[in-house]
Parts: sequence; C-alpha cells; structure tokens
Amino acid sequence: MMKAAFSLLMLLVALSSAFGKFVPKSGKRIPQTLSRGWGDQLIWAQTYEEALFWSRSKNRPLIVIFHLEDCPHSKALKKVFSEDDAILKKLDEEFVVLNLMYETTDKHLSPDGQYVPRIIFVDPSMTVRADIVGRYSNRLYAYEPSDIKLLLDNMKKALKLLKSEL
Repeated sequence: MMKAAFSLLMLLVALSSAFGKFVPKSGKRIPQTLSRGWGDQLIWAQTYEEALFWSRSKNRPLIVIFHLEDCPHSKALKKVFSEDDAILKKLDEEFVVLNLMYETTDKHLSPDGQYVPRIIFVDPSMTVRADIVGRYSNRLYAYEPSDIKLLLDNMKKALKLLKSEL
C-alpha cells in the first residue's frame, strides 16, 4: 500500500514539474540556471554574499557581471562571452561567477558609477580589484564584444595577482 502511494506521489510530482515549465512561442527554452545565458554550463552564485563566501572558501577570485536583460550592449557582450570557450573554461576552473541585474549595497562594486554591462573582479580577501579595468577611461569596467581578448587577459591578471599576493 505504501509503495503504491509513494509511486503515485512521485508520478504526480514528475507530471507537475513537466507541465510547469514555460516554453516561449519561439520554442526556445529559458535556461533553468542562474546563468541567464552567460554560460549555462558554469555554476553561478545566487547572491553577492554567497559568491563572496565561495570565493573565500575556495580561494578563487570572483567575477561579477552587471547587466540588464533588455540592454543591447549587455546582449551583445553576453552572446560573445557565452560562446568563448577559453573564457568559459577559465571561469569554470578558476573563478567564482556571479551575474546581477540589480545593484548591490556594496558601493565598492561601482567605483566609477552604475552602468551596464560592467565587470568587476573581487579577490578572496573580499577586496574589489579596482586596478583591473577595461579600455575606456569614462567607464573603467565596461567591456564590448570586441574587448573579449582584453577580458580574458584581465582574468589572467586577476589570477596572477592572487598568486603573487599569497
């Protein structure tokens, strides 16, 4: 009797989860992860606090990506970012990753203002690496699709700084 009830319960749970997923009219599935399209195969932190904890406990630098879903600059960077195997491999193996569509209360994450897309590095000691910047003097932490090699170089710089400070 218990086995039958348990089997029925499991069947109902499976059916409800299968019918509960949203599939847009275009037929594409929305990613079921926290990646928001920035790299579905990566393990993304859910909050800034969780990301800081992971960074400290794993002794890995944190990369924080600020973006908006409807921003054309964010969309363009996301497309190039999510298709770059070298970046995704390095992030998977050596970084803690977080992407946010809202500002945090930590003012250190917006040293030169609040704009998107913006990518900030934080080391495991919870120090924002304000010295790791993009190529623009008016938006220090902004990257464009053409800056993907610079972003990879800055990721390597964050790792090098981490190792040299140990």
